[in-house]
Amino acid sequence: MAPRRAEPSILLGPVLYFRGEQRDRWWLSALFVLDGEVEPDDLRVDGVTLPVPPRHLTVWRRRHVWRFDFAVPRGMRDTDVTYGFPGGPRWSIVVPGRQSYPRFAILYGSGMSGGDASDGEAPTTLWQDLLGRHASDRYHLLIQAGGQIDGDAVMSVSPQAHALLSDASRRLGPALPGVAEELMAAGFERLLRAWSGAAAASALATIPSVMMWDGADLGRLLATAWGNREEGDAASRSLRPLLVATRRQVQLFQTGSVADSPPDCLWGSACGTLAQGFVLGEAGLLALDLWSDRNSRRLLSERDWGMLPDWLDRFAGCRHLILVSGGPLLTPAAALLDRLGGMLPARLRSRLGDHWSSPGRHADWERMVRTLGDFSRRSGCRITIASRGLVGGAGARGVLRGGGLEMWQLYTPNFTAAERPGGWRSRLVEPLAIRPDHPLPAHRFEMPPFAENGRRLLHGPGWVTCSFDAKGQLHVRWCLPGDNGRYAQAI
Repeated sequence: MAPRRAEPSILLGPVLYFRGEQRDRWWLSALFVLDGEVEPDDLRVDGVTLPVPPRHLTVWRRRHVWRFDFAVPRGMRDTDVTYGFPGGPRWSIVVPGRQSYPRFAILYGSGMSGGDASDGEAPTTLWQDLLGRHASDRYHLLIQAGGQIDGDAVMSVSPQAHALLSDASRRLGPALPGVAEELMAAGFERLLRAWSGAAAASALATIPSVMMWDGADLGRLLATAWGNREEGDAASRSLRPLLVATRRQVQLFQTGSVADSPPDCLWGSACGTLAQGFVLGEAGLLALDLWSDRNSRRLLSERDWGMLPDWLDRFAGCRHLILVSGGPLLTPAAALLDRLGGMLPARLRSRLGDHWSSPGRHADWERMVRTLGDFSRRSGCRITIASRGLVGGAGARGVLRGGGLEMWQLYTPNFTAAERPGGWRSRLVEPLAIRPDHPLPAHRFEMPPFAENGRRLLHGPGWVTCSFDAKGQLHVRWCLPGDNGRYAQAI
């Protein structure tokens, strides 16, 4: 009798990633982290004739990362499709039909603990509430706009990185030996804990994700140091290994890929960024990488700017484009907020957030708004921006009108702990949300109140859902478990 094949020990997975639609196929990838060198069995997927073989991506301290790539046939209407291992666990997903309209949830901060970053506890999130809503709303995609890993928690258990970032004088010297490996180890462990909880694991296995990193994934110290550096700054030499280690981990777990073999949906791979784009019938999705080339003067490099018009042109046939930008592109009374921030101590100023419209980046911000506006007017494709919440993690909505353009900004509440009304940041933003702003000549930005209660800011953890109808209209809803208000916007 032949010896029985050893079964692999699954540490994490599956984490399901969306790769795009192609005619009558819905392309997906499933990532697993296994303990040891045992190769997993082929994956079996309903509707896919041949078994799906595993592909080895990388190994980290005996943890082997494997990925399965497959394309599921689409019917005319939504279909429940099961995938898994023969004689082993199986999972079910909703594959949209060719006549279906996209439905998805947008999260921010799904990996954040919301408490003491050094407590080592798995973050308390709304995964169970999300799964309950998914059972009725049947999301096709999970858009994660940043904060998939708690960067502050990672930094707190990486002594060299924390010491480097806490002492600006150390950044002028050479990079610390082993700091990238230390940071990689801390991030790997943190992410395994954050994503292996029962509810989080179930959501990640049953709703395909599109993820983009943001400052929360780097941690406040690294995000502030990297975002405030000057071009050619000597400190960049010591900061870059930290950024590269974080980016490597982001690419592995948030895009399910490695640098030398990016998937086709990583449109930015040709110019060194992690930007992702998808055309979903008459709807488009573009997630911008605003951190790889960030400094005090810019959020995108000239290479990125050179590629952006071509990326936008791919959506020319769409009725609506959702642009995921991490930090909000449009903010209430942004100029006043930045002036107020300039009067605060650095410790408090960093907690206001790193804005597109900060004084040093105003040219970059205006260039982005005009580029998007020109494309929208030229193509007839409406653009909506999806970003993290306002300071304090509040959900909200805003609209910029002028020059034949109407562009909405959606602020996604923090998925975990958010600042409650009464915090100093909330008190700072509340009056600004009421005041209309004129960020460009002949343009007006305002934040309309919700009809249910007249509130402009929605406090408390939650997420945003989006769905399209047959006319191409986008229907947005803010979901705050524990709050029975029906906060909605049709665009």
